[in-house]
Amino acid sequence: MEKEIRISNNLNEIATLANFIEELGEELSLPMEAIMNINLALEEAVANIIMYAYSSQEEHIILLKVTSTPKQLVFLLTDKGASFDPTQVEDTDITLSLEERPIGGLGIFLIRSIMNEISYQRLDNENRLTMKKDI
Repeated sequence: MEKEIRISNNLNEIATLANFIEELGEELSLPMEAIMNINLALEEAVANIIMYAYSSQEEHIILLKVTSTPKQLVFLLTDKGASFDPTQVEDTDITLSLEERPIGGLGIFLIRSIMNEISYQRLDNENRLTMKKDI
């Protein structure tokens, strides 16, 4: 099965993304916990694109393609924003107190914790973030 959704780089689109993931989870009969975790990871990835990938307020499209196999879901997020490879970001030290911890980085930490595999490519002036989740 393959599905896709196109959303704009507007934080209001996070609700549209959540509905898409919920429908996908129901269609695949995924447990609610899995749906919520997948939604959290994708919400973090998309929010990062919306907030940091574009320098202007112009509308841009973010594409999410989902492919499912009996054992795995593959999510491919594509955008034409500034190049950013989240796989090169160091893990956040969650043992530090809130006062000691630098701002940011928890979203990428959450994505890595939820997904089984993450990879990044910059091809044809596009960011391509692939996230795989075993089911």
